[in-house]
Amino acid sequence: MKIFPAIDIKDKKCVRLVKGDFDNKTEYETSPIDQAGKYKEHGFKNLHIVDLDGALTGETTNQDIIKDIIVKFDLKVEIGGGIRNFDSIQKYIDAGAEKVILGSAAIKDKNFLKEACEKFPNKIALGLDAKDGYLSVSGWKENSNQLTLDFLKEVNDYGVSRLIYTDINKDGTKDSPNFEETAKVAEISNCPVIISGGVSSINDIKKAKDLKNIEGIIVGKAIYDGDIDLKDLVKEDA
Repeated sequence: MKIFPAIDIKDKKCVRLVKGDFDNKTEYETSPIDQAGKYKEHGFKNLHIVDLDGALTGETTNQDIIKDIIVKFDLKVEIGGGIRNFDSIQKYIDAGAEKVILGSAAIKDKNFLKEACEKFPNKIALGLDAKDGYLSVSGWKENSNQLTLDFLKEVNDYGVSRLIYTDINKDGTKDSPNFEETAKVAEISNCPVIISGGVSSINDIKKAKDLKNIEGIIVGKAIYDGDIDLKDLVKEDA
């Protein structure tokens, strides 16, 4: 089970949102670079970064910060937020990102997802962010009217190398992930799945290990708020 500590970047700061609501955000004193350094010091190997400015604007806004993190700490980084074209994908791969997460652009244009998987083999992760069973796009501001499981079945053979499933109703709530829905996604998915949204304790991590086809889990707000100790969390990282 890979542990992915999370860094969400907005206005060059670390922030956490509740249920994807930009009006319900907490800003943290630590900078993204310092936070990444803290994760590296504790022995984590993977990192989940979201460019929230990018998610809203459709531009790779915080690329310089993200490149600095990759170069400085030699962490395996998956990066998402505002990646809507091949040029943006290429820039992050050139910067050293392990996986580039496609969300809105992939959901709005399945051909773009397919071509990206062909052009960048083993580099594309698909971010499926769901609310009440339906996919959301554009920084979670829009409902796509597409059922998560139906969309996944349509793109399952495109060659996505990792799937990140987020239940928006759980994200930032520290109310435990939606294991039931995640299990349904993992059962269908041709690639390994990362659980995202709502992690509150080490018990959530242990529970995730019992699910099939799960590669890892993303932990965000519970770290920043001190609910999970990094020393305990890194012990679960393998």
